[in-house]
Amino acid sequence: LQNLMRERQTAMQIAWTREFLKYFGTFFGLSAVVLTTGAIKRKNPAVLLPILPLSFVFCYHCDMGYGTLLQRIKGEAEKILDTQSTLLELPKGPLTFKDLEKIRISQSNFFTEK
Repeated sequence: LQNLMRERQTAMQIAWTREFLKYFGTFFGLSAVVLTTGAIKRKNPAVLLPILPLSFVFCYHCDMGYGTLLQRIKGEAEKILDTQSTLLELPKGPLTFKDLEKIRISQSNFFTEK
């Protein structure tokens, strides 16, 4: 059941990215045309500088919506699980029943004292 929910959330994320890409792609295209025209008219190539960060955002969303970004992320996650599992350990180890009881008792004392 959790896997089904994860798949639906991932599908929603991809769909959202594809929808965002339509609007951002239009913005990016218009910006590129306007900035290029401005750079030619003013004879100043510095006017084109905003295209650089916009192109990175555009490429990222293209890769997310239609490319292989999710497969690369999945591969990296599998590599971390296989070779660097110590990074995933909880601080002070896993939660035990004794820890839960301490928390429960301290919280019940907190509410009864007030």
